[in-house]
Amino acid sequence: MWLPGLLSFGDLALAAQDTRVTGVAGRYAQALFALSEERGVTDKTAAGLALFSELAAASADLQRFVKSPVFTAKEQVKALDAIFAKTGIEGIAADFLKLVAIKRRLFAVLDMIRDFNILNDARKGVARAEVTAADPLHPEHVETLRAALADVLGGKDVEVAMKADPSLIGGLIVKVGSRMVDSSLKTKLNLIRARMKEAG
Repeated sequence: MWLPGLLSFGDLALAAQDTRVTGVAGRYAQALFALSEERGVTDKTAAGLALFSELAAASADLQRFVKSPVFTAKEQVKALDAIFAKTGIEGIAADFLKLVAIKRRLFAVLDMIRDFNILNDARKGVARAEVTAADPLHPEHVETLRAALADVLGGKDVEVAMKADPSLIGGLIVKVGSRMVDSSLKTKLNLIRARMKEAG
């Protein structure tokens, strides 16, 4: 039986406070975030980027297209226009994605979207948690976990994304930002095996 009290969330609070974004992706994300705030369309921009991320996550072809250097900027912009026409992505989000293609940086766009979300979540006081369990959790257990994380993270609103991975056998893996708590049975068994080899 899953019990949230068995998890020790330790320093996950530090991860939720880390809003630094760096490198090329960070610079693009900061510029996009500043422009979206200036025009008062931050949530609309976030929704457009989220839709594009969802499309990429669901399509291996789109992932290859985004990361492949063989397509010209013109070809990428044309393909993006077709995607926007079908999905309704518009405004600053659409303009940004096309600009990234023109600048030959589309391979890094998913990192840019991630960094934009970090900045936007900080603005809204939201923390995102990725939780992996061996089996899907009951809604009441997800809510209990969300409340426990919110308490650890200083009362932040926590959005929980659930994944199932039967190979974990039992327990949970909880990731917030760059920090992770792994209480899965699979990891514990691997640790026991490693210690037995060291002792043997």
